[in-house]
Amino acid sequence: MSDDTTDKPPMLVLLESLAFYRNVRVGLAVGASLAVLLYLTRALELLGPLVEVREYPVVGPDVWFGLLAFVFAATSALLVAIALTAFEAVRGARSVGREGRR
Repeated sequence: MSDDTTDKPPMLVLLESLAFYRNVRVGLAVGASLAVLLYLTRALELLGPLVEVREYPVVGPDVWFGLLAFVFAATSALLVAIALTAFEAVRGARSVGREGRR
């Protein structure tokens, strides 16, 4: 019988065993949600109006804050994906350790 993992490159097997692709999707959802929440809080002035004391070159403050929200979303997504993947790696290592003791 042919094993399903023998046809795949080792790196792909590792990424699948760590649930990396699921972790990336969860990270993207969390990052995008946080960024939208923060952007709407700023754009709709949910915490009250901000005192505008600085000048923004080329575009207004909403565009700059949108760019900042994008960077925050990407960073949050990356951090969540890394944390979930590390958790999955630790969990997998513990289960392999338990199997080795038997």
